[in-house]
Amino acid sequence: MTTLFESAGMNEGAPRPLADKLRPTSLGEVVGQDHIVGSDAPLGRMIAQGRLNSIILWGPPGTGKTTIARLLAGHAGLAFEQISAIFSGVADLRKVFETAKARRLSGQGTLLFVDEIHRFNRAQQDSFLPHMEDGTIILVGATTENPSFELNAAVLSRAQVLVLHRLDQSALEALLTRAEEFENKKLPLDVEARETLKAMADGDGRFLLSLAEELFALDTEELLDPAGLVETVQRRAPVYDKAQEGHYNIISALHKAVRGSDPDAALYYLARMLAGGEDPLFICRRLVRMAYEDIGLADPQAATQALAAKETYDFLGSPEGELALAQATIYLATAPKSNAAYKAMGAATRAAKETGSLLPPKHILNAPSKLMKDIGYGKDYVYDPDTEHGFSGQNYFPEEMGARQVYYAPAERGFEREIQKRLAYWEKLRKEVSST
Repeated sequence: MTTLFESAGMNEGAPRPLADKLRPTSLGEVVGQDHIVGSDAPLGRMIAQGRLNSIILWGPPGTGKTTIARLLAGHAGLAFEQISAIFSGVADLRKVFETAKARRLSGQGTLLFVDEIHRFNRAQQDSFLPHMEDGTIILVGATTENPSFELNAAVLSRAQVLVLHRLDQSALEALLTRAEEFENKKLPLDVEARETLKAMADGDGRFLLSLAEELFALDTEELLDPAGLVETVQRRAPVYDKAQEGHYNIISALHKAVRGSDPDAALYYLARMLAGGEDPLFICRRLVRMAYEDIGLADPQAATQALAAKETYDFLGSPEGELALAQATIYLATAPKSNAAYKAMGAATRAAKETGSLLPPKHILNAPSKLMKDIGYGKDYVYDPDTEHGFSGQNYFPEEMGARQVYYAPAERGFEREIQKRLAYWEKLRKEVSST
């Protein structure tokens, strides 16, 4: 099978990155993706059965999407065509389809690999459909974004989505070992620096091999420690796209960790977001939302802490203001949890929609005119602070709703425990009033 460089017309002596030199020549050599390339996995079964369907490969950068597509073409005996949605347009697609049709007439099929397929608009994605249906092409699309959000339903209905995982420590170690065998020498790293190198890669095999290539080029026999490694190679920022799915995954993880009362996990995801360049105001908004949605009146100070963190960050800026975000995160994660207010508002909203424009009971309506007084507005209203217990027990719901409604059920946690006692006391007084 030709390499990517040979496909581009470059001769065997042309310089090639280490990642291309080590590109697997069979599915069995692909590391970290056994769940899709193994003999009992989807692609393994396709190859064994001599059939290949259109697929979408969804996964982080450097996990083997391009390599797998090329290997599938080789195993299936298909011509390999590759385009990038970033650099290709309608004219490029038309040319690829025409070439595939001509090739099909001569008895050979075509595997069309579309990198960053989510970058194509709806019309461009739709252009694949007739050619997928009549067998002109087998489509293999690669995307780093969630296909459910980025690809047309029509394309998804004709292709199987396979999820690639970021490479774990064992897979990254396998790549380093393979690189050392190829170069016939060891990387100039001590044990801790080797682990640091893998951490720098952040699950990206291609980036790991690029770093390894820099290290192989060093003319030194001295082993680098982690500090020496950091000085030698630049570490890139963590993978975190503020406009795409990673953004929503990490904020969701932060929210779930706070809701689950795990301050350590919550701090970890907060740090991930800040390191990735997330807008602190977005984080503040989510912290305030957590305070009201997941804690509520179980700890009324939670909202105060979240809002204070926002004010502090506005006042101090970064990096000092980030400590305020951390403190608020810890406070929210360790606060008692209750969604009673959230659920009560939902129940009340549903009731309001169902009951329409029912008039409140007349005794709680103001009567600024004689006519309104004559028809009963404000009649028999009791001013609660003037009663013995500061509680009249009157009905405030529309009479057509029948029995008094209950939406708010405080949790037996935190400050809501005290609220629950008050509600029970008032219910007792309400029953006493109704019995007299």
